[in-house]
Amino acid sequence: MVDRVAPVPASCLIPTTLGRIHARVWPGGAAGAGGAPVILLHDSLGCVDLWRDFPAKLAQATGRAVIAYDRLGFGQSDPHPGCLLPDFVADEARGAFAALVDHFKLARFVVFGHSVGGGMAVSAAAAFPQRCVGVMTESAQAFVEDRTLEGIRVAGEQFKDPAQLDRLKRYHGEKAQWVLDAWVKTWQSAEFADWNLDAVLPRVTVPLLAIHGENDEYGSMRHPEKLVALAGGPSSMLPMPGCGHVPHREREETVLDAVRGFLGQPGI
Repeated sequence: MVDRVAPVPASCLIPTTLGRIHARVWPGGAAGAGGAPVILLHDSLGCVDLWRDFPAKLAQATGRAVIAYDRLGFGQSDPHPGCLLPDFVADEARGAFAALVDHFKLARFVVFGHSVGGGMAVSAAAAFPQRCVGVMTESAQAFVEDRTLEGIRVAGEQFKDPAQLDRLKRYHGEKAQWVLDAWVKTWQSAEFADWNLDAVLPRVTVPLLAIHGENDEYGSMRHPEKLVALAGGPSSMLPMPGCGHVPHREREETVLDAVRGFLGQPGI
């Protein structure tokens, strides 16, 4: 870990066709000068603030600039004007993510996606083959699995407690119920049952690292196995024994070390 004070992140609002998205940037250091920035894609209930201090530590550890943003309807971004459609994972790469890349005029970038953000990271790598130089997934789902649906069902029951929804409101405000419904109802819908990344992964020709906790309550090890097996470029898997769905919180140093090693490859 680099021993220095983390730089103060800068925030901005970026216009998209459906509303403004909130983004935050943690500047890199001299050690990462010229390196492609890392873009973080959050999970189904997440936002910039729920990454907590991970982006700052990532910037310190790698010297790379780190960019995180709230998807439309989440965190400090504008409310989403409708509901999530079955192709929302791929659509993120074509919509808000593309607006962010254009806003920051990024010629090169690396994507790091957590949970459903991992699927979005894969889609972004496929959508920007000339700009994306590496993709890292953490606890990503590659298809709809019974374990995933059961985990979502259990979480949905827990959120019937008003105190649980109030916790979500701390990060999403009055959008909290929409955020919860966007997760639970979309994943449990019949229209989403056949969703998978099978057709997208072969188009990802840059290096891919799949990080996954062996005790992940939202997905078995079949997910990183499929990510690595179907990726069109060099790929590797980092299984994490005894770890659940949030490795960057549960095994922070291990994840930071893995990211450092990944970014140290030629061309990344």
